[in-house]
Amino acid sequence: MIGESGPSTQRCSRAGCLVSASWNVNWRNPRIHGLDRVKIWLACDDHVQYLREYLSARGFPVVVTDLNQHVDVVPDGGGA
Repeated sequence: MIGESGPSTQRCSRAGCLVSASWNVNWRNPRIHGLDRVKIWLACDDHVQYLREYLSARGFPVVVTDLNQHVDVVPDGGGA
């Protein structure tokens, strides 16, 4: 419909998952972005650990937060 801004439900970023998200998986690629460049994947309870581990295994700093909590910086070494 014209004028709609997108889906009202925030869904998990895991491929094929249609569950509502509960978590922000905040990350960045330190090879091309500074500390203040934060990318966000959304995650449901079942996939938050998978997405965090997927990014961490590739050397990307990751900080997981509640869906409504935002971070301004993802430091090297990541976090929770």
